[in-house]
Amino acid sequence: MARQAPAYAGNSFGTVETVGAAGVFGQVMGLVAVTLCFFTAGAYLMRSATGAGGILFFLLGFACIVGLNFVRSEGIAVTLLFAAGLFLGLGIGGALHSYAESQPDAVWNAAAATALFIGALGSVGYAIRRDLSFLYRFLFFALLALIVFGIVTLFASMPAGNVVYAVGGLVIFGGYTIVDFNRMRRAGRGEVVSLAAGIFLDVVNVFLFFLELFGRN
Repeated sequence: MARQAPAYAGNSFGTVETVGAAGVFGQVMGLVAVTLCFFTAGAYLMRSATGAGGILFFLLGFACIVGLNFVRSEGIAVTLLFAAGLFLGLGIGGALHSYAESQPDAVWNAAAATALFIGALGSVGYAIRRDLSFLYRFLFFALLALIVFGIVTLFASMPAGNVVYAVGGLVIFGGYTIVDFNRMRRAGRGEVVSLAAGIFLDVVNVFLFFLELFGRN
């Protein structure tokens, strides 16, 4: 989702030469952290929400992520990124609150597992010197297949279908995590926001898939 790097004007993030790989890493992870704060705030604000409102906010968040591919202003891109975090949090707040009320251990376990998962695979991806960008195409088609499988499980009863779906999702987004962090080794200023969006989506999806596993009962 929205992983192509738009070309930004301006110099608020510096240049490729002056920023360097370490600088890009810090900027990307800083944006990811702030976006996750917006996500958490949105989830808290909508913790008691029910009905179709969550779907609307989720669609707005998705629209913001897609919009990153079309903007040229760095300031607008950052605003869209933070808005995406807020809207996605608002969209999922009710569901997270239900888990927190009925299975609080599942939420904490999912959060801890997500931190370890992203940290471990992100370190692997960043340590690999070879450019792994060619894997994006394979991961995209794998994600489409997973979405189709998820739709099928809604209409057909499959033994352990939810577990297969969650494990498949972790494999795919684990791959995205490795490739996204690997991409940071060569990323320039113009890719900072799109990379942050990709890693933010990796974190959120991995958390939700772990929540599916830990809270499946």
